[in-house]
Amino acid sequence: MAGLDTNVLVRWLVDDNARQSAAVSALLAKVRSRAETLLVPTTVILELEWVLRSRYGFDKPTVIKAFNALLETQEIEFENEALVEQALHLYREGAADFADGLHAAACTALGHAPLLTFDRRAAKMESVEMLR
Repeated sequence: MAGLDTNVLVRWLVDDNARQSAAVSALLAKVRSRAETLLVPTTVILELEWVLRSRYGFDKPTVIKAFNALLETQEIEFENEALVEQALHLYREGAADFADGLHAAACTALGHAPLLTFDRRAAKMESVEMLR
């Protein structure tokens, strides 16, 4: 099993480079035929959201849709799928950004909730509190 970098996932999701998109599709087909998976590290997920939003102008619903597509892809395995799913839930339900949801989900998963912050929007999420 190999890991995937952010740019590989971007090519597959955005399809803005025909040659590279085809290479990703071929890789996924090869992995599928071998009944293997490719790993997506949590750090890649964090960077992927930022790239899709800042470089490609994806809005929140589009980012969520893209991440759901990744979560449903059998050939892709996440370093911590439960963490990604919880972060997506917090992101979907709140006003804070995805990174804050990922930070809060990580703290909760590791038994160190709440996440303390000075960010008012983040503090509106469950398991996050303002530091005063």
